[in-house]
Amino acid sequence: MVSCNPGEVRAERRAAGQLSEAAESELVQQCEEQFAQLEKLQNEIILCEPDICENHQEQSVSRLAATDAELKLWMSMQPSSLAANAEILLHAGKDEMLKLCSELEMVVSCCEAKRDKLRETKELEQKWLEEKKQVLLAANDHTERLRVEKEKYSEHNILLETKAKIQKMKTYQEQLMESLGDILEKHVPLPQDESTASKKKKNIPLKISEDLVSLSKILEVLMDKVMNTPHDPYVTIDHTFWPPYVEMLLRYGIAVRHQENNFKIRLETFF
Repeated sequence: MVSCNPGEVRAERRAAGQLSEAAESELVQQCEEQFAQLEKLQNEIILCEPDICENHQEQSVSRLAATDAELKLWMSMQPSSLAANAEILLHAGKDEMLKLCSELEMVVSCCEAKRDKLRETKELEQKWLEEKKQVLLAANDHTERLRVEKEKYSEHNILLETKAKIQKMKTYQEQLMESLGDILEKHVPLPQDESTASKKKKNIPLKISEDLVSLSKILEVLMDKVMNTPHDPYVTIDHTFWPPYVEMLLRYGIAVRHQENNFKIRLETFF
């Protein structure tokens, strides 16, 4: 068996470099015989070749048929060695094996180079993959952090906006109540005690309670009751409610009495 080790291959080539004179003479004679037979066949082919016809398609079909017949003939033939000398066959076999070993050495070198290249590429791809994984993790963390911040920011903004609206409405309500109080204080003031002389002159016994509340206060109590307990908006009339104020509110449709209790009133529904 011929080794494919490079040093051994070179040694085998040097050892198989020369044939004996008898074997070389026999090989030269066989080569001359084969060359003479080849010339004879070539001459026969040239003589048997028909003239070039104008129908190129027919000529191509004929050549194809002849080639096909020759192929079938060669396939049916049994291969045989050109020389019967064992020395020549051994030399030829060694030479072919050495050529095959050289080709295999080149294939192995190419495979090793390709393997090294693929290994390097694999390492680079793995490194690139790890970097991309790190980037993906960082991006996911950043996205999650932004989402949480957005939710917090949105809730905080909504809370601030709601507080601002409530404060604005409270300020507007206070302004309205102050304006209403000024108007009512100017046009509908609290009743005042008349002088004793005036009482005697008019002969009308008037007793004004000091606990009476203003009309604006009555309206404020009614509005607070409607806003705080809309299911029970009625306010009980007590001694602090001056009857003319209550009558005025009822007469002008600002307030209504309870259907079952005349001492209870509520603010009229205006919507």
